[in-house]
Amino acid sequence: MEVLDDSRKLNIGDRLSYRVVEERKAPITLVVADSGELEVPLIGRVSASGKTCRRLAQDIKVPLEKEYFYKATVILGLDFASVRTKGRVYVTGQVHGQGAQEIAADEELTLSRAILRAGGLADFANKRKVKVVHKTKDGGTETQIFDLEEIMDKGHMEKDPVLRPDDLIIVPERLVNF
Repeated sequence: MEVLDDSRKLNIGDRLSYRVVEERKAPITLVVADSGELEVPLIGRVSASGKTCRRLAQDIKVPLEKEYFYKATVILGLDFASVRTKGRVYVTGQVHGQGAQEIAADEELTLSRAILRAGGLADFANKRKVKVVHKTKDGGTETQIFDLEEIMDKGHMEKDPVLRPDDLIIVPERLVNF
């Protein structure tokens, strides 16, 4: 059991191969349910979300050895990692494709990337006053203004903020002077 993965934590929707070596049966597939639990034969539901395969195998081993086996060697392997998202951000205003954008679980979505995913800025977009509205923990909102010209045109990527789920990006229209 010491060779089992101890780096990646399990998430809802992950599919695992489960086997107890002493049973001499083929592995079976188990899925981490929406509750974060795994339905394990013989012992029932076991909390799995947030644990590694090695930690979960050790947790399953204890009740198996208590009731069913003199010695249980539990083998758990991750067959399929679920593709969950952190949430979504919303882009509106002077962009080519307004709407919601998913933030992948392994991604840090920045303001410039969200704008590019939305098809880029429209012809009359005001690059210098792009608003990002964050929801605060107390239920209110906090608005920050960013200069996309500094970020995208001049390459100051350190000024490119990482977005959080449910952020609203508003790209205003600029005044046209002829």
